[in-house]
Amino acid sequence: MSPTVVLLVEDESMILLDVENSLVDAGFEVVSAFKGADAIQAFDDDPERIGALVTDIRLGVGPTGWDVARHLRSVHSNLPVIYMSGDGADDWPSLGVPNSIMITKPFVMPQIITGLSTLLNQGGPTL
Repeated sequence: MSPTVVLLVEDESMILLDVENSLVDAGFEVVSAFKGADAIQAFDDDPERIGALVTDIRLGVGPTGWDVARHLRSVHSNLPVIYMSGDGADDWPSLGVPNSIMITKPFVMPQIITGLSTLLNQGGPTL
């Protein structure tokens, strides 16, 4: 069985590297993007490959993490989504996709791994 491919979107390089390394150590394959537009393009290039999304909310100019998640969910309605944000948690109930998880910054890496595992075990795709 091949590992689940996680699309990771984070505009802060240190956080991106930390989360990416933790996901790889937990057995996931990771496709990383710094901007929302790059994440959408990576997904659109091979949508069947991506099995989960872990995204920051504020990604600079262009699509937000909210936008990225809605785009991916428009193709894969059960795709596991985890949002990471230092200040977007209040908007999650209205802007986040259903059956997603919000993890507020600062966080510890096991929160991401546990959240992702929980969503995947609830029947999300394991492409």
